[in-house]
Amino acid sequence: MNKFEITVGKKIRELRETNGYSREYLSELACIGSKFLYEIETGKKGMSAYTLYNISKALNVSCDYILTGKERISKGSLINEMISSMNDEELLHIEQIIKHIAELKKL
Repeated sequence: MNKFEITVGKKIRELRETNGYSREYLSELACIGSKFLYEIETGKKGMSAYTLYNISKALNVSCDYILTGKERISKGSLINEMISSMNDEELLHIEQIIKHIAELKKL
């Protein structure tokens, strides 16, 4: 066991508990065994990048947040996430707003 794996494991456990997930439920979402998740959470085992990715998606956080405790947000990621959940009518309104902003920027 190394200190980094223990810290990462604790972070995963905290996030799991904050979300109200059982170990079995999170392991199902992340496509891993519950025993393996227990070993990750207790720092007894490390994990592959693929497993980290699956766990982060299941917990709805970035891999960076699990590894460092800090969320790294790219400039467009929040906007892309918002736009992807909009229907066609909402997208049309957003397009019109952006056009107006572009016109104002020319002034």
